[in-house]
Amino acid sequence: MRWTSRTRRIRRPRRMLQVTGASAAALLALSACSSSDDSSPAASGSSASASASPKLSGTVTVFAAASLKESFEKLGKQFEQEHPGTKVTFSFGGSDSLAASITGGAPADVFASASPKTMKIVTDAGDASGTPATFVRNRLEIATLPGNPDKISSLKDLTESGLKVVLCDKEVPCGAAAQKALDAGKLKLTPVSYEQDVKAALTKVELKEADAAVVYQTDVRAAGDKVEGVEFPESADAVNDYPITLLKDAANAEAAQAFIALVRSAEGQQVLTEAGFLKP
Repeated sequence: MRWTSRTRRIRRPRRMLQVTGASAAALLALSACSSSDDSSPAASGSSASASASPKLSGTVTVFAAASLKESFEKLGKQFEQEHPGTKVTFSFGGSDSLAASITGGAPADVFASASPKTMKIVTDAGDASGTPATFVRNRLEIATLPGNPDKISSLKDLTESGLKVVLCDKEVPCGAAAQKALDAGKLKLTPVSYEQDVKAALTKVELKEADAAVVYQTDVRAAGDKVEGVEFPESADAVNDYPITLLKDAANAEAAQAFIALVRSAEGQQVLTEAGFLKP
């Protein structure tokens, strides 16, 4: 066949189109590889993150000082909402009684005490896992009948004859702190009764079975208009640190650690501060 200039002009563009098509195919292939490579780490990172945060489930049993009742119950509900399939159960009471129960074999995952002294009962027995951490502090306040009919304005006023005053038992952190405050003010007080925990002492005033009680400021706030609070300077000498720990024989350690993390988080601290607790 004879090649003419016209034929050559026709074939040249065809060859250029073929080269261009091959280049485009190569570019598309490279682009596809590049996209696949870029998305691969993100996808694997996402999978790793998901596998690193397994879903929590089961019951978390928390033994906590009576003064933590309102705050911890609120945090417990929040925890259950954030981790569907979990349940937080509480046992509130005097820290000394709770510590004795734990060392006696009572099943629990977390212990939150109202004083380092009662926490030491648990750590000395080897029942704590790791080192307890202080998460809040609390100070004392006088709870009087609504309207403060006896005009109580100081700790010294509680020593007046005729007043029915209630204190926490001396073995309970609240009672130990009250005694420390009385010693700081060089005061002697004989109460009409010693109660096993701070809520029991407060209830005596709420039921008008006592004129006043030395309790925590958080309990006065939680009681609302059922009592009236009176601050006193000696309380600064008896501020209690509250430690919290995972227990060695925790049946649900993973969820228990997550609850402790919530308590110590910014969210948890806000709930506790709003209740009247002091920052650690």
